Amino acid sequence: MLNDDETLTHEGLAPVHQTGALLVIACGALAREILALVKQNGWSHIELTCLPAILHNSPEKITNAVIGAVEKYRPSYDRIFVAYADCGTGGTLKAACDKLGVEMIQGPHCYSFYEGNTAFENREEFTSFYLTDFLARQFDAFVWKPLGLDRHPELVGSYFGNYEKLVYQSQTTDPSLLSKAKECAERLGLAFEHRHTGYGDLEMELRRQT
Repeated sequence: MLNDDETLTHEGLAPVHQTGALLVIACGALAREILALVKQNGWSHIELTCLPAILHNSPEKITNAVIGAVEKYRPSYDRIFVAYADCGTGGTLKAACDKLGVEMIQGPHCYSFYEGNTAFENREEFTSFYLTDFLARQFDAFVWKPLGLDRHPELVGSYFGNYEKLVYQSQTTDPSLLSKAKECAERLGLAFEHRHTGYGDLEMELRRQT
């Protein structure tokens, strides 16, 4: 059974069978999407484990966490795939994966590979703030509370004054999440744009592993 978002944020997700053909080591923010793709495509050979999504608030910790997971699970699986993009690691995650001999998702972050890395790069949206389905649900845990805006909402302008719009990249068609994303834009004082990306390059990357 899939963990709730709070658990995926702070604890992650353990693999179910602890052995198999392919282990995907992913960010907890991608758990629902990867499991949906596994079910949708009948990828019974794929096992999933997720690191805590909150690591994105301390990206300098991501590389060592991934290294630890690869070393822990490598003896039990035929192959390992890392479902992280660079995610603020400054290239250290790619270097570590190359050294470990495991593949990872291409791109700077999930906003890019959800939209498609080429399409995202061509947009050059330097004044946009992004939410995915997971981040729309976990906005308070990832944005509002870590920035202290729950205690000092008057600081919204200081943090987000250089942004012009909030772009919600939806993976599913959930009216409640669309409403939540609009509310987040209002709280930040930003214009709102909705793009239904689906799973983007995430699906393509996982399909390559089949």
